[in-house]
Amino acid sequence: MSDTSLAQDYRKADWALVTGASDGIGRALATEAAKAGYNVILSGRRSDRLEAHAESLRRAHYVATVCITADLSDPDAAEALWTEAASQGRIAVLVNAAGLGRNGQFLDPDGWLRESESILVNVISATILMKRALAHMAAIGGGRILNVASAAGFMPGPNMAVYGATKAYLLSLSEAVAEEAAKDAVFVTALCPGATTTGFFTADSADKATLLTRLLPMATPESVAATGWAGLEKGRRVVVTGWMTKGFAFAPRVLPRRLTAWIAGQVFRRRW
Repeated sequence: MSDTSLAQDYRKADWALVTGASDGIGRALATEAAKAGYNVILSGRRSDRLEAHAESLRRAHYVATVCITADLSDPDAAEALWTEAASQGRIAVLVNAAGLGRNGQFLDPDGWLRESESILVNVISATILMKRALAHMAAIGGGRILNVASAAGFMPGPNMAVYGATKAYLLSLSEAVAEEAAKDAVFVTALCPGATTTGFFTADSADKATLLTRLLPMATPESVAATGWAGLEKGRRVVVTGWMTKGFAFAPRVLPRRLTAWIAGQVFRRRW
């Protein structure tokens, strides 16, 4: 196939916008989007990693790729990202995979910067992108939105209080909007993984310091992404990965809420 005909095919294809595509689950979900035949807009904070992965997707899956460097902890970044992404054409899939968190006591004043950034990324930016995407997709006849939440969103999470609260918000928002958006043929899925071998915990020096990461089996980003993408294509509203994670998510339905909070606090408590 010539470069010209290939470019024409690219223009015919819809786009998937994937945030957090520099690393981990976001990077793996960008791969899933390319496998499914979408042109991919990769967004993240590390332009070098974005460009390297974009090149690998072009070569392996013959799709067009665009990289947009964005720090979604900047309050204005989400709007700017959407505007630039939408200029490429029809966005049929939005993947909100960017996420931040912090492990530590809520009362620690040194944690506020990380916690405030977590709220901006996990709540504010994800909501803005979702709102813009929903209007866009309703206008073009449909689409799909995948929000990467967490099993931590199913219960209060002492020692990761803000992170858990942001993921509970994203889970609730996803389920509510899924009900609203069904009439517009827009399907919304919340992906709720458990502990995963990504740079998420490492960035906060918690990767080898909690019961969660010491005792529970760690999923790979690729396995989480494959499960999440399959759920998205089937129109599932909530996807929980792994049998132990499903047990963790189910526990709040049968145990007293105070007990589940204590259990989560033990799981997330640092052990040096």
